[in-house]
Amino acid sequence: MENNELKTHEKHPMKKWGTVLKGENSWTMFKVISEFVEGFETLNHAGPCVSIFGSARTKPDHPYYKLAVEIARLLTLEGYGVITGGGPGIMEAGNKGAFLTGGNSVGLNINLPFEQSHNQFIDPDNNLNFRYFFVRKVMFVKYAQAFIALPGGYGTMDELFEVLTLVQTGKITRVPIILVGTKFWAGMIEWIKAVMLEQEANISPKDMDLIPVTDDPQEVIKIINEFYSREEERLEPNLEL
Repeated sequence: MENNELKTHEKHPMKKWGTVLKGENSWTMFKVISEFVEGFETLNHAGPCVSIFGSARTKPDHPYYKLAVEIARLLTLEGYGVITGGGPGIMEAGNKGAFLTGGNSVGLNINLPFEQSHNQFIDPDNNLNFRYFFVRKVMFVKYAQAFIALPGGYGTMDELFEVLTLVQTGKITRVPIILVGTKFWAGMIEWIKAVMLEQEANISPKDMDLIPVTDDPQEVIKIINEFYSREEERLEPNLEL
């Protein structure tokens, strides 16, 4: 940077809020704390889980819905609980597969003006409601021993790339992150490889290894089991606050 760029420049008028900020906003932190406390106290008893992401719009007769049910069923047979966002679609499918197989079925619901209440396959003791997305995300991450992303929209992408970022930057322990639905994810994987990696060098080649893609529920289980068969890997909450 040139020396003249470091010189103090004349201050310009700054924009101001269009309304007076109320002191009550400071009390928001107590609402946040209460959500963290309830989430920790509940999920501490849920045991090792796998978080399943996916669209709320997927119907029960859709192949992806049925795929999510089967994956959750197999996860339960392996001894894992299942965490979803608690809503309909892929979330409902994940909870259904766990619930009908006698596993822990956790729902992390978010209060939104345009979505209905939680699905019917969540264990009553594991049914949580959140006001704040960032608190909910902590719960998705802290107790999950793996993450499975089925086809979805912006919310699914947000959750997926949040987890990828946390693993890539070492903010959480590396755990399996598995994309299910090769046809759905193919374009994104191609773009990440061709543009982010090869054209712009914004990620490292090893980062591509973070996102295996499959259509096979058995392959999902195999990836998770092989990961935890390594002597140095063990089941434990992967986010220390």
